[in-house]
Amino acid sequence: MNQIEVSIMGQSYRLGCPEGGEARLREAVAQVDREMCAIRDSGKLKARERIAVLAALNLAYVLSERPTAAAASPAPTQAGQPASAPDDAAYIDQLIARLDQTLGQDGHLI
Repeated sequence: MNQIEVSIMGQSYRLGCPEGGEARLREAVAQVDREMCAIRDSGKLKARERIAVLAALNLAYVLSERPTAAAASPAPTQAGQPASAPDDAAYIDQLIARLDQTLGQDGHLI
């Protein structure tokens, strides 16, 4: 198993990567980085943990809506994001509201 160095929201991570899977892992990292940076840049959240949970929920939701064949090879748009990836402020606001509801009043992730 290889290890690769990646960066998500400016923080470095060393990840284990199966042989031949480096390109897919780097694309996954890029997608997570785009999601997290978009949420951070919306100005609604500052806590890295809450941004990560919201990005994970968003990506899981997008993946759950794709047909099985499309999930294996999503078609990127000109910006490099999947065509079904929502990035408008209203959608982010809805996801933040769901995250706040799930976390409850204490705001703890665990």
